[in-house]
Amino acid sequence: MLDFAAMRATLAEAYDLAPSMALAEEMRDIHAKMDRVVPLVDFARYAPYIRAINRLKAEKNAVILAHNYMTPEIYHGVADVVGDSLQLAIEATKVEAGTIVQCGVHFMAETSKILNPAKRVLIPDMAAGCSLAESITAEGIASMRAQYPGAPVVSYVNTTAEVKAASDICCTSSNAAQIVAAMESDVVIMTPDQYLAQNVAKQVPQKKVVWWAGSCIVHEQYTAEDITEFRKWNPDTRVIAHPECPPSVVSVSDFSGSTSGIISYVEREKPQKAMLVTECSMASNIADALPEVDFVGPCNMCPYMKKITLEKILWSLHSGQAEVFVDPEIAAKARIAVERMIELSRKIAK
Repeated sequence: MLDFAAMRATLAEAYDLAPSMALAEEMRDIHAKMDRVVPLVDFARYAPYIRAINRLKAEKNAVILAHNYMTPEIYHGVADVVGDSLQLAIEATKVEAGTIVQCGVHFMAETSKILNPAKRVLIPDMAAGCSLAESITAEGIASMRAQYPGAPVVSYVNTTAEVKAASDICCTSSNAAQIVAAMESDVVIMTPDQYLAQNVAKQVPQKKVVWWAGSCIVHEQYTAEDITEFRKWNPDTRVIAHPECPPSVVSVSDFSGSTSGIISYVEREKPQKAMLVTECSMASNIADALPEVDFVGPCNMCPYMKKITLEKILWSLHSGQAEVFVDPEIAAKARIAVERMIELSRKIAK
């Protein structure tokens, strides 16, 4: 647990973190990337942290990898690399800096450590977990293998290092269908997201896909009834869903894709109005780059992703605390599953 009082006292001694409109004006170039969703008066609170973090990154030879679900002040203000799980996993293999600060949830930091065992990996808040990752264990993988002997196990990257080590290959929402289709067996085990697996099964009918009954607390909240009711009052709005949503939601949507797929779709199609059926920060992070698109409708917030804040990022860089470690033996096995995913994804992309 973070001692916020002690943390804030230490940071206040080392950095000038008082809100500053003057500094906000100086950093107009950064603010312009989030102008639609972050008023300048709010940016004045973030600007001192952004300046301190960016200076500290250079001093500490650090790089910040941030998931698409990070808030705009992190996504646009301090991140060096942004993307979905696959993009961040690939970029983690290219990092030259000695320290990686993972702005996402814990399994993402583990993945960066697995791929960079010699580097220091920090996560600003160790409590940034994931309901999906916590829904399965290596024992769960073993029980699925016992039920379906010989079937390969394709595990979502939203899993712990232990689960990755017990799997044959990993996948993300952007490459899951292609990876399942590439498996030689007629039966494929997918863990732990039951909805992603069910949506993939529809895309890859030549395979019998069986799944673990896990789900994401953000995406499982959406219902087809909600989407249908929304359409009655907003018939001209494009509904775009993440494949972690239940299949019934995906079936009544106009498009379904990973976070990177959603961004590409909106950039390509530029609908007048769009509702992103996913985590709240997605729309916020691409709003200023797409002024012609009106992002409307409800969204659900991930409480784990939102544990990562500018204050905690600064503290992590300043103190070097919250370092992520993975048992070397587990990491070596997990690395095989992750690297297989990356290698196969590159072949698919060619």
